[in-house]
Amino acid sequence: MADGPGRWSGRFIAGGVAIALALVALTVLPADPALAQWAREPADVAVVPAVPGPNVKVLAGELIDLNTGQELWAQDPFRRRPMGSITKVMTALLVLQAGDLNRKIKVSEAAVRYVAKDGASSAGLVAGNVLTTRQLLEAMLVPSGCDAAFLLATAYGPGRPAFIRKMNAEAETLGLKGTHFTSFDGMPYPTEYSTYSTAADLIKLGEQAMRYKLFREIVGQRKHYIAATSQHIAYLWMNTNKLIGTYRGAFGIKTGDTNAAGNCLVFEARRDGVTLIGVVLHADPNANPNAAIDAARTVLNWGFSNN
Repeated sequence: MADGPGRWSGRFIAGGVAIALALVALTVLPADPALAQWAREPADVAVVPAVPGPNVKVLAGELIDLNTGQELWAQDPFRRRPMGSITKVMTALLVLQAGDLNRKIKVSEAAVRYVAKDGASSAGLVAGNVLTTRQLLEAMLVPSGCDAAFLLATAYGPGRPAFIRKMNAEAETLGLKGTHFTSFDGMPYPTEYSTYSTAADLIKLGEQAMRYKLFREIVGQRKHYIAATSQHIAYLWMNTNKLIGTYRGAFGIKTGDTNAAGNCLVFEARRDGVTLIGVVLHADPNANPNAAIDAARTVLNWGFSNN
């Protein structure tokens, strides 16, 4: 049901040498604490904004003009960082590639226990309800439901360990050299830093997912409602990306937030024929819950004004 690739930015980032990683593992193994040492900066680390560029407090970020492929702004774009639920963009991409979006999946007790036990973001799915893959994509991407991600990874692995191996294999295929997954939803398993990416990689991943019409439709919604049927209750999901419906031209794509990741966002907006895609990782060390949204507004305003 997915429409497949519908656009291509032709982006090529010249210059800069990313640190090659030997961590594109095809198995899910406990992280070696020594390998996560790179990410153990204090939360109040001093950040100097890129000059010239928008004045935002982030540990990493990038902004790309999709019309030209030009990098407009960057702050440590190859710095490896945890990114929380932005991880679900890869989960969605694999499900869209697999297809069978009308497949019916029963909400398991295990999925409900998973979000309750770990305090994960939830779509409020009720055990015993039966939803389609498409509906679970809505539940995963709009309210950032880890319960929905749990079900999709289980179904499309099949099994969650197999699904995570597929995530890493796809990262390798896409050339995401600074990316590694140990979870299907960005939850800090087995450590806060074992799932990570870079601003540059996340823009590539975002571009890949946004090629799918269904993905664009889902992440561009301010809310999504599913009426009750004999197979499930009614659900109303609000988009965690508060740019949607409040920032003119915004139409994607995904939030992320954990203690280590801070406030993160991959975003895309179009104005007057110009399309910009960007990412901010660990916006505002003071833990403003809207820090990434505010930073993205600043970056986009700067980008549109200086393009």
